[in-house]
Amino acid sequence: MERGSTLFLKIAVILMGIPVLALCIFAVPEIANFAVELYPDHTYLKYLFISDLYASAIPFYIALYQTFKLLGYIDKNKAFSELSVRVLKTIKLCAITISGLYVLGLPLFYLLAERDDAPGIIVIGMVMVFASMVIAVFAAVLQKLLKEAIDIKSENDLTV
Repeated sequence: MERGSTLFLKIAVILMGIPVLALCIFAVPEIANFAVELYPDHTYLKYLFISDLYASAIPFYIALYQTFKLLGYIDKNKAFSELSVRVLKTIKLCAITISGLYVLGLPLFYLLAERDDAPGIIVIGMVMVFASMVIAVFAAVLQKLLKEAIDIKSENDLTV
């Protein structure tokens, strides 16, 4: 496969990381400060919001990096290798981690939504949970299919 065949996807992966970085820099501190404004007696909420949202950004960027590696393997004709299976496993684990972090953060979103009278905040948190679980299931299915394809390929190589 030629080297630039996945260039569009690599650019898309990079462009996916930029808005999350902007949210981490600008929106997360504002959300945390807003939570403190709503609950002035509970200033520790600021640190809970910051730690939950920043902690979910770490596996997101790990998954983006692994996706970038997978696209590199595809460019090098190593798509059907154990390296690709490991990358998909890492992506699956990152998606499960993101989902778990947002599940842990849902009570915080509930507190924020209850005081601000904005139930959409809870929906956003639930969308993040379910979206990351869909990605985890998709990565698990791809991992299993790729592993079976590698096994069939190695079995055919042995019979010839």
